[in-house]
Amino acid sequence: MDLHRALQLLPLFTCFLSCSLPWQAYSTTHFHDFVTFNNSLYVYNSSSCELTDFLLTIFQVAPTSFTRLCEAREVLAINGQLPGPTLYVHRGDNLHGLLNPRNPWFDGPESITMCGVPPGSNFTHQFHFTAEEGTIWYHAHSDWTRWSVYGAVVVYPRLGTTYPFPKPYKEYVVILGEWWSANVMDMYQEKISTGADFNKSDAYMINGQPGDRYECSESETTRFLFKQGKTYLIRLVNGAMTNALFFAIANHTLRIVGRDGSYLKPFDSESAVISPGQTMDIIVHANQPKGLYYIASSAYIVDDALELYNNITTAIVEYDGHNTSQTTPSFPYLPSINDMHASYEFSKRERSLASEDHPVDVPLDIDRRLFFTLSINLGLCPNNSCGNINGTRSASSVNNISFVSPSIDILEAYYGNIKNVYTTDFPSFPPVLFNFTSDDYPSEFYYPEMGTKVLMLNYNESIELVFQATSILRSDAHPMHLHGYDFYVVGRGYGNFDPEKDPLNYNLVDPPLENTIAVPYLGWSALRFRANNPGVWLLHCHFERHFTWGMTAIFIVKDGPTNETSMVPPPSYMPKCSDKIIGPQTTYDMLDPFDK
Repeated sequence: MDLHRALQLLPLFTCFLSCSLPWQAYSTTHFHDFVTFNNSLYVYNSSSCELTDFLLTIFQVAPTSFTRLCEAREVLAINGQLPGPTLYVHRGDNLHGLLNPRNPWFDGPESITMCGVPPGSNFTHQFHFTAEEGTIWYHAHSDWTRWSVYGAVVVYPRLGTTYPFPKPYKEYVVILGEWWSANVMDMYQEKISTGADFNKSDAYMINGQPGDRYECSESETTRFLFKQGKTYLIRLVNGAMTNALFFAIANHTLRIVGRDGSYLKPFDSESAVISPGQTMDIIVHANQPKGLYYIASSAYIVDDALELYNNITTAIVEYDGHNTSQTTPSFPYLPSINDMHASYEFSKRERSLASEDHPVDVPLDIDRRLFFTLSINLGLCPNNSCGNINGTRSASSVNNISFVSPSIDILEAYYGNIKNVYTTDFPSFPPVLFNFTSDDYPSEFYYPEMGTKVLMLNYNESIELVFQATSILRSDAHPMHLHGYDFYVVGRGYGNFDPEKDPLNYNLVDPPLENTIAVPYLGWSALRFRANNPGVWLLHCHFERHFTWGMTAIFIVKDGPTNETSMVPPPSYMPKCSDKIIGPQTTYDMLDPFDK
């Protein structure tokens, strides 16, 4: 699409994506979540809904050389930056498929809502901010490219309004990430081929830098300038691939005021915990003596904790006018790597602001109840030829279904009534009920059923969805992310969910509104939402290895009774998987144990 037509689309926030690499590569985008795979992305960014404030921003996604941990490595990056540039908009502006009302065509997940944009062509995205306010993010949604293609989106209050707290003196975007010294895409292809687990990263990062506890990193450690007596808004993003992370600033209290683009009742904490895919808004008062103070972040992992190195990434808060003779910053308290109590108690304190300007709308009468188990599994390989236990491969599942990506994206198949791409028999409940958190479980659940299954939802149904972590092979605090929707987290707990007792303790007054929920280790989380956004929407674990292995479900929300409650047609320039030959995304051999 040319610039003239893009301008005509305003006040829509429009992204023009052009694939220009010389090799055969396809691109997809997802926002808050978002961005491209292996190519160029042009973002036309309006800082308001007025054409007079129109601002042109160009994103170039291309291989870029970075030196970390004493070695140079070429990785995909946006405008030569790691992380990518921060986008600034106001609530009410248009951008991404954040919630993308009635328009899943611009949501971006490969094989779910679009095919890749072929080399030599382009694609224009149109996005609308409807309810988000605070900090969200964007990232690549193809293979493991999001490890280096990601960035923050700052959504300011709607023009003419302000924050529900005193306006801070200044704000800083703080993005947590990971670094591999090896070639990540080579590792991805190898692990897909062999079925072995993915390599642990070599470092965590704050704003693209590991910090001075790592080799060859001291001089590039990220620094933030504070003025004594001022108040700062920290916009925190966990863009890491594999772990939840603790976060703290030495001698400074964190006042948590927002999560996932929604405001919270403020609460104070010595440290925070944030899972991949989550964002957080934090107020920090610069009320300490002038000096140097470490910002630090470390992993939260329960299983395998003893096997992991205790890597800590750091940045430095530097007070204006501090005594330069101080060379060693104060270090903060961080919970231990497997401190379940710290993680759980922090999350329990999150409650929606629930004010007149930011009300809650929790569904009280439920039309449909869903119960999804989350499991780590194994896949059977021909002749026991793979790289995991006894020649198996790594797998994961939701309700014992391990998702297989189709060669034609599900949205195109649904809208075009293309047969034999998916089936509509994804189960609302697990096939067998057992003690999900016990070490004694049916051995057949080592091996999930493979399939491309979706769950159909009626328009405007009130949904309650309970996630239940299982102990099959090993458990984890799975960060489950739902595209196209925010949801209210009405309950959580350890152990097995009790459908008779646990709902009695639900918070139906001011539950937090989120788009990514970290299900407690060997526990459960209950969420509610209204299925009022028709289209095809991806639900997946934001631990990238679990997503790769199949911990995915797909909702298809049917159209409502009117044009205004129905999915909009695709853009005329939408790339179609059916127009080109693209092999199945699951390129390895795995035997379906239910097909033997």
